[in-house]
Amino acid sequence: MTRNIEITDYAARSHSGPPSRLGTRYDATRFLPEAGNTVVCHLDFNAPAHQAVLEARARMQALPGAEQFLYTPVDSLHMTVFEGVIETRRTPDAWPEGLDREAPIARLTEVLSDRLAHFHSPPRFAVRVVGIRPSGLILQGATVEDEAHMRAWREALAEPFGYRHEEHEAYRHHMTFAYPIGWIADVDLPAWEAELPAILEEFVDTAPVIPLTAPAFCRFNDMTRFEELLILGV
Repeated sequence: MTRNIEITDYAARSHSGPPSRLGTRYDATRFLPEAGNTVVCHLDFNAPAHQAVLEARARMQALPGAEQFLYTPVDSLHMTVFEGVIETRRTPDAWPEGLDREAPIARLTEVLSDRLAHFHSPPRFAVRVVGIRPSGLILQGATVEDEAHMRAWREALAEPFGYRHEEHEAYRHHMTFAYPIGWIADVDLPAWEAELPAILEEFVDTAPVIPLTAPAFCRFNDMTRFEELLILGV
């Protein structure tokens, strides 16, 4: 299995300015209001294998330069299945066709909840880790069939949501641990380059499948909590 180690995009030498979402989604110390909705699978804390995720996160937090990242709360950890509407992204490829582009997010959440109440879901899927980066884990279906099911979920959800993102087909599933508030200094890069492969190798051996809950339609006020409104695929 090919495993991806992505560090360069987080190195100071690769950037001349601050992270793109700094000041919008979060600042140097906290997450900012950015209301929206989404379909996610939360990390299943009832399954013992969830400890491997927390261990990987803790090891990354202990690396030199980790202060350049703002970490989300543990209980918010999830994998996005389909990106919903969000206050800061009212573009044609991310807003339900035919609905007022100026409508409040709460109204969009009501409309989408009604639509999803009759959603016929594709089969469930299992997920594995295939890569790691300073902000979190890169994920794929545990098997070729699981990957096809994950893609089928995205395709099926595009209908009730009423849009397809520009990267709909190319979307890379992931689990975010943190957002960059700055970039990793050259002096700290060797530690990340040595430790991330080790973390990934141990993770794959310990938890070949990541335990996730069923996909759920959620609302959020910021990146710290995703409130489940409707469980899908049950």
